[in-house]
Amino acid sequence: MNSLPQNPKPTRLLITSALAATALALSACGANTDPLDDDADTEASDDAIVIGSQAYYSNEIIAEIYAQALEEEGFEVQREFQIGQREVYLPELEDGKLDLLPDYSGNLVQYYQDDAETGSPEEVHQQAQDAVPDGLMVLDWAEATDQDSYTVTAETAERYDLETIADLSAVGDSVTMAANSEFDARPYGPEGALEVYGVTVEVVGVEDSGGPLTVGALVDGDVEVADIYTSSPAIAEENLVVLDDPEHLILPQNVVPVASEELDDDAVSVINDIQADLSTDALVELNTQSVNDQASSADVAAQWLADRD
Repeated sequence: MNSLPQNPKPTRLLITSALAATALALSACGANTDPLDDDADTEASDDAIVIGSQAYYSNEIIAEIYAQALEEEGFEVQREFQIGQREVYLPELEDGKLDLLPDYSGNLVQYYQDDAETGSPEEVHQQAQDAVPDGLMVLDWAEATDQDSYTVTAETAERYDLETIADLSAVGDSVTMAANSEFDARPYGPEGALEVYGVTVEVVGVEDSGGPLTVGALVDGDVEVADIYTSSPAIAEENLVVLDDPEHLILPQNVVPVASEELDDDAVSVINDIQADLSTDALVELNTQSVNDQASSADVAAQWLADRD
């Protein structure tokens, strides 16, 4: 890419983003079950721990790690992966249709309360514990984090001397940003960017959770910035630049399991032991195996657990 176009073309992105859900479902790291299939896992008993995941390959890998670790300890597990976004799966948890799902601390807090305060991972984790409704609990936080981000190409960063999110004002009166449509309503989305940094952002919906379509939109010059999750291997491989966030628009997003308060205490211990070993470097490596090697979530999880022993 020699230079950014003056008029990015969101139309092509909207067409390609309509294919994103299908692409995710067909990828090598696709779901082990179809959450819309009423016949899925019908053999599971009422005692099975029902584990869900977001419609995001990295989150599914973590959920699969939880599932296999629990199975190793003799628990029966039912997988309900690739459910969707927080607005879909948290009500499922609250209704008791799911027992466990990996989430991210800052986003979890902001789902339940408008007045979330930034702070250390410990402080945001405490807010998450306080924010979830009766019947749910938040287990230990992992060192692994997978932040939303305002990310640009190295060429764009150099051209406009970009270091922080605030610097995006140098690009123009507004910037186009590839992200899931839900980003438009997130506290760290356009409203937050304008309030905190004075930057006007126009979200172009690309529904693959920072995946190859989002990365492609950025590196092809269709948008000027993208929400690429910080554990994505594409950041290093494409020489992308994650803009600094000195005002902490985006809260710490450490991996945290959300669970039913009825989850067995021994199962809780198994999951918390996993959390203690899950680092950011490990998460990047897991994602790299999924994206570059096209390994299934089951194989990626099994290898990580084997190497951990």
